[in-house]
Amino acid sequence: AALRGAGDSRTPFRFLLLSVALDIVLNPLLIFGIGPFPQLGIAGAAWATLLAQSLSLLGLLAYMRQRGHVLWLGRKDMALFRIDLPILRALVVKGVPMGLQMVLISLSMIMLMTMVNDYGTDTAAAYGASLQLWTYVQMPAMAIGAACSSMAAQNVGAGHWSRVRGTARKGVLFNFLLTGVLILPLILLDRHSLALFLPDGSQALAVARHLNHIAVWSFLFFGVSFVISGVVRSTGAVIAPLLILAASLWGVRVPFAELLQPRLGADAIWWSFPVSSLVSMLLSLAYYRWGGWRRARMMSPPAHAGELATPAEVPACPPSPVADADAGADVDAQPGRS
Repeated sequence: AALRGAGDSRTPFRFLLLSVALDIVLNPLLIFGIGPFPQLGIAGAAWATLLAQSLSLLGLLAYMRQRGHVLWLGRKDMALFRIDLPILRALVVKGVPMGLQMVLISLSMIMLMTMVNDYGTDTAAAYGASLQLWTYVQMPAMAIGAACSSMAAQNVGAGHWSRVRGTARKGVLFNFLLTGVLILPLILLDRHSLALFLPDGSQALAVARHLNHIAVWSFLFFGVSFVISGVVRSTGAVIAPLLILAASLWGVRVPFAELLQPRLGADAIWWSFPVSSLVSMLLSLAYYRWGGWRRARMMSPPAHAGELATPAEVPACPPSPVADADAGADVDAQPGRS
């Protein structure tokens, strides 16, 4: 995460590939005891993951040390490990709301799973199979959102607000393109994709195809919310995205699924996904356009910042949302401006 935040996404990706490759190789060796390796059974899978992750981490650290990477901390940098209370306070104040978002998502999924189980094993199996596919559909949106958050944070720090706007626009565009590329085959070839998890001709497969046609489109809206929230959080505005998520999940999705079941049956659960995701997207876009996230700060500047920085090094204060919209075109249109 630190490497990505510094603008280097290739290095962590390469060592992630190394970890996956090692895991694939070590799994059969340790499970079945091939060659000199002990036969550990199912525990071998756990040992394979532990060894693969550990070797990948050590390799990454060795790579950073050899290259003299700016993020490498050597003996001369030991003083940097002292607790810095302002940084610790910022980590807690900004990090806890972001962690609560995952808690809210997990709790809402548990609540929906409880509702789904009331409809029997076929519906539960269909929902479980669909969740497996949806995990992959979410990946582009989550990756683009994380990338947009890092890019926006760098440009907020540099005072390039036109680039922050451009990051949000391009992120939303790529979300529609990449997520749509995954959703389309899941609709057109749903029988084949869901048959990876369910036996062909089963009642569960028919239910899964039905609910997938209703709910899978919601991830287009989810992706927009994820990208916009990532850009907003880049300034340190973490409370509004948390409230928007809570409103869409616990103010819309769960009540919609619960209250409309007497009329729609299980379809109320499936329709709760696109309805709540659409609400989340609209609220996120509204906050992005009119909210005060541009005035938020990740950390308060140190008291002596004015003595250490020249005027050119101090980021300009962001314009107001109205002025931002009016002046954006003029700023972006200036020739020679990078």
